[in-house]
Amino acid sequence: MLGTDFRTGSPVWLDLGSPDTDATAAFYGAVFGWQFASAGPEAGGYGFFLKDGRTVAALGRLTEEGAAPAWTTYFHSDDLAATARHVAEGGGTVRVEPMSIGEGSMAQFTDPQGAGFAVLRSPMGLERTSEDDALVWVELHTTDPESAIRFYTGVFGWRSAEMTAPDMTYQVLSIADGDQQEGAFGGVAPLQGGQGDARWVPYFAVADPAAVVATARDNGATVLMPAVDVPDVGTIAWLSAPDQSVFALLRPNPRQG
Repeated sequence: MLGTDFRTGSPVWLDLGSPDTDATAAFYGAVFGWQFASAGPEAGGYGFFLKDGRTVAALGRLTEEGAAPAWTTYFHSDDLAATARHVAEGGGTVRVEPMSIGEGSMAQFTDPQGAGFAVLRSPMGLERTSEDDALVWVELHTTDPESAIRFYTGVFGWRSAEMTAPDMTYQVLSIADGDQQEGAFGGVAPLQGGQGDARWVPYFAVADPAAVVATARDNGATVLMPAVDVPDVGTIAWLSAPDQSVFALLRPNPRQG
């Protein structure tokens, strides 16, 4: 599962673009108990979601014309220019060229199947992962899993391993360095009918998925998939927040953390 020892290709940051940040902060506060802390007036409304005083995600206003509310996963890179070059060579699109932010830099991309993602080089990173109410897994749903894996392997050097899953072939992703199982951070699944466009979906760890689903629904969320048990994985659920951003819940089996 995810950690906070960030290396090339590790998920290092997660943020949400929303048209109504006050309403969105209130929703996620009710669901996960997150507190929103502004990054200051110069940040244009951008700020951090905190759980027990530690950063678990971030929130800002939508800035791209025509963009829909969505979570963006940022992966660590030590060389953003090289990463942008690998993205272009692999058939992806550079949406935001490498640019300085604070003490670091970032860039945003779209992969060849249309899923958006970003990279970050910064001393800043998520301070809490693989704990309740924090990011525990990221999952790519795409029209062509094999091509997507080749693309991301070319960009980050990721490794993949096939896993048996109900009614599909699932690929577990891990960073290039170290033990493959310990370095696992996410997966790739074929896009199913009705799931919309290709995208990265964040999974947040929770102790009681059914209870969190009920709380989210009571606060205006749409239940895309109720809590179900998946053999050798755990209990998962999918939700669409009131702003239409999609996220998932996971109680790993066996319970971790």
